[in-house]
Amino acid sequence: MERPIEKIRGYGSAMSPQSIVIAVDGTAASGKGTLAKKLAQHFGFAHLDSGALYRLAAYSVLEAKGDPKNEADALRGAQTIDFNLAGDARIRTDFIGQAASFVAAIPAVRAALLDFQRNFLAHPPGGSPGAVMDGRDIGTVICPGATAKLYVDARPDVRARRRWTELKAMGIRRGEGDLLKELNARDAADKSRPVSPLVQAPDAALLDTSDLGIDAAFAAALALVSAKVESALKDRPRG
Repeated sequence: MERPIEKIRGYGSAMSPQSIVIAVDGTAASGKGTLAKKLAQHFGFAHLDSGALYRLAAYSVLEAKGDPKNEADALRGAQTIDFNLAGDARIRTDFIGQAASFVAAIPAVRAALLDFQRNFLAHPPGGSPGAVMDGRDIGTVICPGATAKLYVDARPDVRARRRWTELKAMGIRRGEGDLLKELNARDAADKSRPVSPLVQAPDAALLDTSDLGIDAAFAAALALVSAKVESALKDRPRG
């Protein structure tokens, strides 16, 4: 069902001192989402794909016949997100991805979703001791004080092939050349937007997954964050 953002606020924006957060940022189709999910499963943490919030907002805008570049339409979309569609293939198309990029560039939309993301990290659902969130500004804006940070990237041609394979599995036929152009355009838009641009945080570990399979990439990611996370878990107050 649709759940206006205003109705799921209320925890406050400050991060809890007991929150253990792994921030995973990076480019589209770099593998950050898959790695974030696997890290969450490994540590028993909650997981949130922040990009899905913007995709859901964009989908809401388009379903209402709105313009994702229009601030009023985009904000309305962010305030009427249908979380039941979070795992729906319809929000994973490149068309929705492009619309999400427009929506995400609007300051009012980012502000509307900021509290929800911070609340999720401060109070992970299910009583989890921590949370993993992936996106494009998690370690720089949403949670600058994250316990551990990763910046995941891969060569554009590799990412285009991954996206092509993903879409093919959904029954969506696209040319790799077109996907490469779209990814390059998405990168340019994400990195140049004036609000919360995609950038590697100074204290984020870079992980290039271009030549790594899923298992190897996960092993590398785990090696980069384990020491900080295990130390935080050990120091976490009991009671």
